[in-house]
Amino acid sequence: MKLRTFGLSLIGAASLAVLPACKKDEAPPAPSTPTTGQAQTPTPPSAQPQTPPAPAGKSTIRGVVKFNGEAPAAADIAPSADPACEGMALKEAAVLVKDGKLQNVLVRVKGAVAGAPAAPSTPVVIDQTKCTYTPRVQGAQAGQAIQVKNSDQTLHNVRAVTGTKSIFNLAQPPSGPPLTKPVPTDVELLQLKCDVHPWMKAFVAVHPHPYFSTTGEDGGFSLTGLPAGTYTIEAWHETFGTKTAEVTVKDGETAETSFEFSATDKG
Repeated sequence: MKLRTFGLSLIGAASLAVLPACKKDEAPPAPSTPTTGQAQTPTPPSAQPQTPPAPAGKSTIRGVVKFNGEAPAAADIAPSADPACEGMALKEAAVLVKDGKLQNVLVRVKGAVAGAPAAPSTPVVIDQTKCTYTPRVQGAQAGQAIQVKNSDQTLHNVRAVTGTKSIFNLAQPPSGPPLTKPVPTDVELLQLKCDVHPWMKAFVAVHPHPYFSTTGEDGGFSLTGLPAGTYTIEAWHETFGTKTAEVTVKDGETAETSFEFSATDKG
């Protein structure tokens, strides 16, 4: 029963009427998260603001990274006495050139890109096999995680640094679980080292978007899913430093550019 009161004031007189009414049971509204110092009004889930999905670009920038002249000779690496390192490369892999094409160049769109999608939930993966980090160079999006595996039957320590600053330094025993760490959002380049096997190196370049690519043996790269626009494209190599190019790409089309390094370039 529900009481409804109708008041009519006439020279101090009042009358009350009671009318029956039925009220249907209703589910209580979903609780809202309290905010200190603010009054809270429950809001049904359907009224919560929704973040629209990031627009998917349809443009591509692709090209090749060349090496002009003779590549510098690779330094020797002394064979390790650790039996788990058997089969490791005995030449430093910083500069890899094949048929005039330069490998392990990180090519990216420099700066922020409007409408770029959020970082993926899957980590970038680096393995330790034959006492070598694989891959040597790759990119990650800020907010993404790094996962380091140990496929060797020996102890490694994974030391991540940016410049001279240590980010983490953890021992990883053989057959141990992968190490998973968040990518720092305030760094552009993370280097991984192993103090047990000091020739081991890997680089993870951190970007605010997913528009980056690492060249393989053919020197090729491809930046896909870009919105139309004009971009500064940067190519980075651990020994030879950076080169840049301005590229304009139209909606749904593919633009091409190329970079060329030589032994006189310094990182």
